[in-house]
Parts: sequence; structure tokens; C-alpha cells
Amino acid sequence: MVKHSKRYRALAAKATEDSLPLEKAVEILKGYNTTKFDQTVDCAMRLGIDPKQADQLVRGAIVLPHGIGKELRVVVFAKGDNVRLAEEAGADSVGAEDLAKKIKDGWLDFDACIATPDMMGLVGPLGRVLGPRGLMPSPRAGTVTPDVARVVKEYKAGKVEFRNDSTGIVHAVVGKMSFDQEKLIENIRAFTNQILSMKPAAAKGIYVKSIAIAGTMSPGVRVSL
Repeated sequence: MVKHSKRYRALAAKATEDSLPLEKAVEILKGYNTTKFDQTVDCAMRLGIDPKQADQLVRGAIVLPHGIGKELRVVVFAKGDNVRLAEEAGADSVGAEDLAKKIKDGWLDFDACIATPDMMGLVGPLGRVLGPRGLMPSPRAGTVTPDVARVVKEYKAGKVEFRNDSTGIVHAVVGKMSFDQEKLIENIRAFTNQILSMKPAAAKGIYVKSIAIAGTMSPGVRVSL
């Protein structure tokens, strides 16, 4: 059982179980910004999908209007001219066999992994390492692409990936507690609108069952649908 700090328990005691309009929910959440570090803000949506059905999965990526408050570390599998293009776009590490060996040996000091289609034969065997950490390049997420420069720039600007878990919940980082209230609202709205637009045709009944936002070390706040 998770043991919460005295600070967290005091905030939780004052928290409401009611679902609130987004503007009010963000206002309350920012009132929880009493830590010595800048908490990351996460938005979670419980969806009415069957996660066991492949045609009901919700997965993708989005560039939030105001980024996420940190610069992502991006690695790229590429060769030829794409090496130069990826480096010029800001990639932190670009390689092929050398990069694959480094990752096999345990190096995972990055937040996003991008690959050109012709490199997937090399990247495929790394799935056992990258997959469980959500770092495996995927055409569906847009991280397998011939246009590496564009995608690197998107991730450096704060692009975030998302996918539903085994319980049908999808979540993503939407900013920092230090963000202006309006910027947090716009980021959260962009994320929720993206999920709404991706309702699987096979999903029946209520699509979005609940939405909540929370800081790294703060109680969650329910957002009215």
C-alpha cells in the first residue's frame, strides 16, 4: 500500500470528489503546488473501450500547444543523408549498428526513439528492451518515418505519445505546475480533444467515462465531461 506524506494527506483531506469544469479543476490543482520542485501535470481519461480488442485501441501522439515544460532527449536510427538531417534538427544521438549495440548493452538515457523505415530490420530485435518502456518506434505513433527532421523537431518541441493501458485508461503529460493556468487549460483541452477525435468505430456505449488531472505528488482533480 502506498504511504503518502503528511502534506499529501492534508491536501487530500480538503479535496473534492465532485467533477469540476476544466477551468476550476486547474485552479484547484495549481493550489496543490506546494512542493520544492516543479511538479509534472498528468491528464488521465478512462475510456469505454475493450482493451483486449485490437480494433478498439487508442494510441497516437500529439504536439501540445505549450509543450510539456522539458526538452525531450531524442535518439534516431538512420543512415546516409538522414543522419545529417536528424542532427541538424536537434537529435541527441544518431546511429545504426553502434546505437543498437549501445541500447542492447543497457543504455536507455532518452525519452523518444525515432527510426527511418529502412532501419526497422535493425531496430526490430530491440523490441524486448524498448517495448516495455514505451520507446519502440512505431508507424502508428509516427516514430517510424522517412521525414526524421520534422519528427525530431516535434519531439524536441514537446510532442507526447499516448496509448491506452490494459484497463482502458489513456494518459499523458500535459505540462508543469508552473505553467500559467491558461496554458495548462489549452494543453489539457488539446489532449482531451485529440482522444475524443480518435473514438474507435467498434467502441460501443459511453466513450469517455471520466477525466482527471493530477500533479506528480498531489491528489487528482476530476474534470467534468
